[in-house]
Amino acid sequence: MSTPSALVSKLWNYCSILRDDGLSYGDYVEQLTFLLFLKMADEQAKPPFNKASPIPKGFGWDVLLKLDGDDLEIHYRHTLEELGKRPGMLGVIFRKAQNKIQDPAKLRRLIADLIDREQWSSLSADVKGDAYEGLLQKNAEDVKGGAGQYFTPRPLIAAIVDAVAPQPGQTICDPACGTGGFLLAAHDYIAKHYPLDRAQKKRLKAGTLFGIELVDSVTRLCAMNLLLHGIGSESNLPLGDNGLPVVTKDALAGKHGEYEMVLANPPFGKKSSVTIVNEAGETSKESLIINRDDFWATTSNKQLNFLQHIFTILKQHGRAAVVLPDNVLFEGGAGETIRRELLKQADVHTLLRLPTGIFYAQGVKANVLFFDRKPAQEKPWTQKLWIYDLRTNQHFTLKENTLKRADLDDFVRCYQPKNRHERKETERFKSFTYDELVKRDKVNLDIFWLKDESLEESANLPAPGIIAKEIMDDLESALEQFATIAEDLKNSRG
Repeated sequence: MSTPSALVSKLWNYCSILRDDGLSYGDYVEQLTFLLFLKMADEQAKPPFNKASPIPKGFGWDVLLKLDGDDLEIHYRHTLEELGKRPGMLGVIFRKAQNKIQDPAKLRRLIADLIDREQWSSLSADVKGDAYEGLLQKNAEDVKGGAGQYFTPRPLIAAIVDAVAPQPGQTICDPACGTGGFLLAAHDYIAKHYPLDRAQKKRLKAGTLFGIELVDSVTRLCAMNLLLHGIGSESNLPLGDNGLPVVTKDALAGKHGEYEMVLANPPFGKKSSVTIVNEAGETSKESLIINRDDFWATTSNKQLNFLQHIFTILKQHGRAAVVLPDNVLFEGGAGETIRRELLKQADVHTLLRLPTGIFYAQGVKANVLFFDRKPAQEKPWTQKLWIYDLRTNQHFTLKENTLKRADLDDFVRCYQPKNRHERKETERFKSFTYDELVKRDKVNLDIFWLKDESLEESANLPAPGIIAKEIMDDLESALEQFATIAEDLKNSRG
């Protein structure tokens, strides 16, 4: 009983029983997270580990195990409340935690029959970490739950990390970390590719990886994911101290440090807005425009703000790889200003055009932009932008033809991680000079050159449903922009 897939199926099978009580996949993974944390803390307080338990007396696993019926349900609820008030990793995992399992008999079965029977601490980090990742993936596949927006395809993350090749001692941040995919991949890359001494190993576990996440319930999944992989376990420091690998806050509110590397897939969704209801009961949407002195442009476009934010949190010569939707490449106004400044103040060297059908959010057209921050100078830092087109004539789906790491082998080869100045053009990989880029209308970086075979032959066209969905997405996006303009005009008159 020690393979990740066996563990996943064991844990997942029990979920279907709880689904009958109206528990969502996300709720189930969350309850598992609380109980696993308590069980592992209990195991580590005993031989051979003999660590001091962070759980206050009277709220540990041993107490839960003795209880049954209503007593169990009441005590479990109190335990979650109490632990949520604590500092450090406890506070991150249990903040605002609630018991969602209403039937005490099912809660008892989950505790005694499922979790207590496994010695989690003696399983290798790979096994329990991969099992938890497997649960997160299943949760992301639940389209109705919407958890897919916090889950970047792992083969894509692996290829990005292979391209940027992080090194020991570098600080690595993901300001929109979701369930921690980029941070884990960076950790694994460094652990596998370098012989680390004891001090470096310790630094890799605490002091290398930093995640920021806006949503409490996602932060706890990320913290648990990292913890099960052995990251952050050294730390029982209060929130905000360096030992904690992930914290809940709005990354866009201001700088939260400077890092040698930033890897991120910021949330999709064009505008940040809040609905306001006045005393008369009339509703109006107000754009959440972010004003920051260190930004080049003021906009309510979330991705453009994340792109500016990522530039500000990079150290000089720091490197970034960011997943961004197509609109960031061509949107006018603030978009054009930001692209111009980025090309000048950073070396924007690579753009990977991603195929459709690889994200859990449907119809997303996205790219990965790679750039290095540079010191101020008169001359623009970008000399050549290399674009790899993995979109044209590529067809992936989430079920039948999923994206695999091997599908990105050619991109990583072309990227030349060891020396990107030795690049050569291929059919899918072309370079464009700075002068060519700035001469384009609005500095539009939405560049393609391959002949799209699906446009040539009707037999190659996507299914009617996919075409209809794309048209709907475009129309919805246009309507959303018109609605925003109409609202702004109304407000300016009012």
